[in-house]
Amino acid sequence: MSRHYLDHASTSPTRPPVVEAMLPWLSAAGDPGRAHAEGRAARGAVEEARQQVAAMLGVRPSGVVFTSGGTEAVNAAVWGASRARPGAPVVYAAVEHAAARDSSARAGGIVTPVDGLGRIDLDQLAALLDDLGPNGRPSLVHCQWGNHEVGTRQPVAEVVAMCRARRVPVHVDAVAAAGQVPLDLGALGADLVSVSAHKFGGPAGAGALIVRRGLRLDPLMLGGDQERARRAGIENVAAVVGFGAACAATDVASEAAAARRHTDAALAGARRVPGVRAFGDVADRLPHIVCVGVDGVEAEAVLIGLDQAGVAVHSGSACSSEALEPSPVLAAMGVDAARSLRVSVGWSTTDADVDAFTSALPSVVARLRALAGEASGS
Repeated sequence: MSRHYLDHASTSPTRPPVVEAMLPWLSAAGDPGRAHAEGRAARGAVEEARQQVAAMLGVRPSGVVFTSGGTEAVNAAVWGASRARPGAPVVYAAVEHAAARDSSARAGGIVTPVDGLGRIDLDQLAALLDDLGPNGRPSLVHCQWGNHEVGTRQPVAEVVAMCRARRVPVHVDAVAAAGQVPLDLGALGADLVSVSAHKFGGPAGAGALIVRRGLRLDPLMLGGDQERARRAGIENVAAVVGFGAACAATDVASEAAAARRHTDAALAGARRVPGVRAFGDVADRLPHIVCVGVDGVEAEAVLIGLDQAGVAVHSGSACSSEALEPSPVLAAMGVDAARSLRVSVGWSTTDADVDAFTSALPSVVARLRALAGEASGS
């Protein structure tokens, strides 16, 4: 049976040009911090990758700090901002990724509400910041570019402008958005932005924290002066090279258009099944993510049924992930996570992948509902 992978928002298959670029560095020796020929070659590869990442994101290469991924980048942002204003709270929405929620809660977090689509309420965020006043000014405000579970895009530019006007540092989690939509982070003006390579066809284990020019942060990782003393530890040259190659290989505009066509088709097919409804903003969303709820059956059973039919998707239910609790994102939206299915596409998605999902879903749901009816009638 052929497989149809529709879980790119978790991790995307590595692009062939990325694998090709990484291969020589998997066996090469050379510390980028050393002056010998091997070290200089490694340094050149790292800096070329830094330029490639910066070009895709619209920032200066010197603002790119390589990390082990988005989770480290988010934690580094919270750590550095909290060290700059000890005791000051961190403001975040409950729909943020766990890396932002958990690190912020540990630093003293204040949660700002979202609406039923998972979008930040700008008026309530402004009121919260004004109520805190200059003396209670947060050390950091988080704002996703787009949600990793339902795809809803946030009013990022407005949040950044609001925070800058109040002299409050702002961090944008662009992990779900980078490589999926055009980003001009230089024009955005956020203080800190997190991105990760494996979400759009780069290697796992590579990410970056984008730091606004002139902003100084205490580093999360200590023990060396790598990354201009902003992240200690020898650079993972192969992964960094792969990150750069993924940025260079990604045609963001054309891939976003294809992703939108695929997810529109997936959503339309899912909605033809009675009792299926969309979660999040189906119009103003990241192009590669759609999330639906299925009435009458647990999402875990639907996920398993689809997997048996050769289709891989994701659910926000606790059973389908490493979490012990259902998705806090969906809970904040007032949605039953136990009924949710997320379909996410990427650079390798074909029409056949989407057709497999829309063909399998009706029979899987019908079979499970019939079994549930038999169980309740016995």
